[in-house]
Amino acid sequence: MEAAGTVAAGTVEAVPGRELTALGAGPRGGRDRVREAREGLRGYGLIVTMWIRSTMTYRASFALAAFGNAAITLLDFVAIFIMFSHVDALGGFTLPEIALLYGSCSASLGLADLLMGNTDRIGARIRDGSLDTMLVRPVPVLAQVAADRFALRRLGRVLQGLGVLGWAVWTLDVDWTAGKVLMVPVMIVAGAAIFAAVMVTGAAFQFIAGDAAEVQNSFTYGGCTMLQYPPTVFGKDLLRGVTFIVPLAFVNWLPALYVLGRPDPLGLPGWVAYLSPLVAFVVFLPASLAWRAGVRSYRSTGS
Repeated sequence: MEAAGTVAAGTVEAVPGRELTALGAGPRGGRDRVREAREGLRGYGLIVTMWIRSTMTYRASFALAAFGNAAITLLDFVAIFIMFSHVDALGGFTLPEIALLYGSCSASLGLADLLMGNTDRIGARIRDGSLDTMLVRPVPVLAQVAADRFALRRLGRVLQGLGVLGWAVWTLDVDWTAGKVLMVPVMIVAGAAIFAAVMVTGAAFQFIAGDAAEVQNSFTYGGCTMLQYPPTVFGKDLLRGVTFIVPLAFVNWLPALYVLGRPDPLGLPGWVAYLSPLVAFVVFLPASLAWRAGVRSYRSTGS
């Protein structure tokens, strides 16, 4: 019988077990991997449901927290709106066009933060040894880490991002085709998946660094702040980096340029915008491998 972890002499060492194969680790077949992934989603859902029921016990507090979360994040767009009271365009982009960038990025990051945002706490769990308890539960560790202390108030960021996005779509003078209409929801979902992959990679890095939550946040929150502005205001080297190295450009820049009918500053063809879902899948592969390697290398604090 496989064990989730081995406790001996104050040390917990992760052993390839059921909780480590939810994303396909270990020498298991495809059917076993699907079953493990299904169990992981079920465990994630149960933990999330528990936290939601706890949150909704105090509904007024939840409503205020969600409103506060939305209001605070909306201040970023208010700053952009005030800036456009003095200029007509930024990098050749009008206010509704930048609102498209802002709304899509904010909604994508908000969705990823809602579902996976708690992964940045893995460093604290490694330091205090509380990760040990997760290793001996019959639920994938990643599912437990992501669902732990599920903060439904983060839904406020998603809603305010969708609100700004809706205003942008309504205001923009765009020749809406079926492909462009479909691109908007695909952009949000694929962007959330890319941000989630970055979060998992950052969490895996914390097994080595001990606590690198701010490094992770620099690529997620910092990346979203960058993506709120048009790519034309940045240098070509930066654009190449966020396109081919850390593919944040596929979150909203490339899809939005397609929707707006604008050329890509790097000269990429328009059909590249449709690769966002594929890019999200591709970046999840090294992220999942890094996570499994991190869990297997974990050693308990002994406390």
